[in-house]
Amino acid sequence: MVKVEENVKYLVFDIETIVDGELVKKVNYPDESLSAKEARDRYAAERKASHGTDFIPITYHIPVSIAVAKISADFSLMNLQSLDEQESRPHKMTQDFWHGWKQYICPCFVTFNGRGFDLPVMELAAYRYGVNIKRWLAPGSKLYEQPRYRYNDGGHIDLQELLTNFGAGRFHGGLNLAATILGKPGKMDMQGNHVQQCHDDGLLDDIHGYCRCDVLDTYFVFLRTRVMTGELSRDQEQAIVAETKQWLESKQLTLKGVSTYLEHWGDWENPW
Repeated sequence: MVKVEENVKYLVFDIETIVDGELVKKVNYPDESLSAKEARDRYAAERKASHGTDFIPITYHIPVSIAVAKISADFSLMNLQSLDEQESRPHKMTQDFWHGWKQYICPCFVTFNGRGFDLPVMELAAYRYGVNIKRWLAPGSKLYEQPRYRYNDGGHIDLQELLTNFGAGRFHGGLNLAATILGKPGKMDMQGNHVQQCHDDGLLDDIHGYCRCDVLDTYFVFLRTRVMTGELSRDQEQAIVAETKQWLESKQLTLKGVSTYLEHWGDWENPW
């Protein structure tokens, strides 16, 4: 499975974020004596009352974990890492993410709902921290040639959009359901709404492990969609899954979250 990393064809990634409470306070409550947490909690409560959800818009989010899987042209897993894992600095993660993409000659991003969340957050992070993303924005080029163009699957494959015909249908259950269909763990002990509290409690390793597991789920969903597109046969897909499991077993002591993922591992029930 070891391949030269210069031949990266796809980058499967996921991010975890927290809300910038200081920004919430400055924008929404500039004349009130609130802590960052108080401002964040108050705004979430107001959103719940007015919109039926306490989710705070992505314009207030900053990345605190970014996990990336490097995938070769034959869809094998080459590497799995968390950016700036030791120090977890949002500005450094953002720079490493965009510069890494450019370094590997702009591989195709693969996400689950990355069009609606992950990539907009990363674009806004580039704005916040002053990071050059010219190759991604491609100013001056034709719209359909820009990597961020919605229907350019050479720049980004959003698996949720693929499975819903770009929003014509709905995919209730999200990544958790898509992974569970394939026997993979899906959501385990932690979920996205736990990230803020974990960050407040200083549990950064848990966040990185959770993010890494989401990337693994996304990768296995990606493999199945390549069966749908005819780029892999079912036998080829299952062979790659088996190889990946062996690779993960060799890394479970060094990559946070992998041992838990393997404990919940399941195999696809093949009806053929």
